[in-house]
Amino acid sequence: MFTKERLPVILLLFLAGVINYLDRSALSIAAPFIQDDLTLSATQMGLIFSSFSVGYAIFNFLGGMASDRYGAKMTLFVAMIVWSLFSGAVALAFGFVSLMIIRILFGMGEGPLSATINKMVNNWFPPTQRASAIGLTNSGTPLGGAISGPIVGMIAVAFSWKVSFVLIMIIGLVWAICWFKFVKDKPAKRMGDAPAMKTEVAPKEKIPLTFYLKQKTVLFTAFAFFAYNYILFFFLTWFPSYLVEERGLSVKSMSVITVIPWILGFIGLAAGGFVSDYVFKKVARKGVLFSRKVVLVSCLFASAVCIGFAGLVTTTVSAVTLVALSVFFLYLTGAIYWAIVQDVVDQQNVGSVGGFMHFLANTAGIIGPALTGFIVDKTGTFSGAFLLAGGLAIFASLAVIRFVRPIIVKKSEVNVQDTVTY
Repeated sequence: MFTKERLPVILLLFLAGVINYLDRSALSIAAPFIQDDLTLSATQMGLIFSSFSVGYAIFNFLGGMASDRYGAKMTLFVAMIVWSLFSGAVALAFGFVSLMIIRILFGMGEGPLSATINKMVNNWFPPTQRASAIGLTNSGTPLGGAISGPIVGMIAVAFSWKVSFVLIMIIGLVWAICWFKFVKDKPAKRMGDAPAMKTEVAPKEKIPLTFYLKQKTVLFTAFAFFAYNYILFFFLTWFPSYLVEERGLSVKSMSVITVIPWILGFIGLAAGGFVSDYVFKKVARKGVLFSRKVVLVSCLFASAVCIGFAGLVTTTVSAVTLVALSVFFLYLTGAIYWAIVQDVVDQQNVGSVGGFMHFLANTAGIIGPALTGFIVDKTGTFSGAFLLAGGLAIFASLAVIRFVRPIIVKKSEVNVQDTVTY
């Protein structure tokens, strides 16, 4: 896996994930300061958290299509520059509306990341290593979340929350220069297609994107990813405020404690792909998709139970422990959604289908934070929000068992006028 050609790809994609969540979670860490400075209610803060996902979800799909058309390297290069600039622009916000607009534009910049990572992994790795590579490259995201607490929290206390956003912007721009200089879009030798895709289509015909967008496997994988993101965005946006407002911690203590779930998440995401590829090797006769479902269903269900009970316990230690376990199990599934797309979609559509799935999944980031803010304002507690997140994930894990199946493509199902040669 770690050949001389692949090492810069793995390393820089990993660092892109670190920067991505360092940028994204910075707002939640600085939220108590921002709410105070800009005089924002919990409902308004929830809408600002959600506004990120408006731009983010749309550009999940558009970014995936761009990676298929213009290449993953160039798409991610432009995306990093855009999101870094608008991360820095948070420091210029002067009220509710301005901060919301900046966060929408920031989300648009971050939108292409996951689909372009998926595309780069598809370009550079064989099917038997793709889940491992996806998990490893994406494991930078929880690490970014882990370091954002101490970095943003300490800078905010010592200087100003605005300084932290400018510093993060500079880090992203430096990464973009390194990415453009040291990474190629594709290796010299082409990797094979995933073995789980069963096709009767002639090699000179391209399967249209619209065929995949109607498949139950894609739609219900997206639904499971939606539940994953609902828990993730709940943790990413509101957990720091929960620790301060409901558990009575100081911002300094909160900044340190939030590291714990992120570290477990880093371990889970890095290990999840390797676990899936290992399970596949052990149950190869049942197919690669079966091995993905075993990990996805069991771990998403475990995450749901932990996050639900976290809303019912009475002590800070038990709440943080359960949330940390929930994030660990959640991130064990993090590579699986993308691996399923790798397994059932041809290479020319991987970026677009992955982006479409990610678009549907990240509508959770629009709904979840705003709904949580509304629940907190109406009930005065976070308990209902914890239970809602857990219940949704349980339902999604059951749906995966029932509806996620191998995709069989027949020539008769492909519209001739939509096909091209390749």
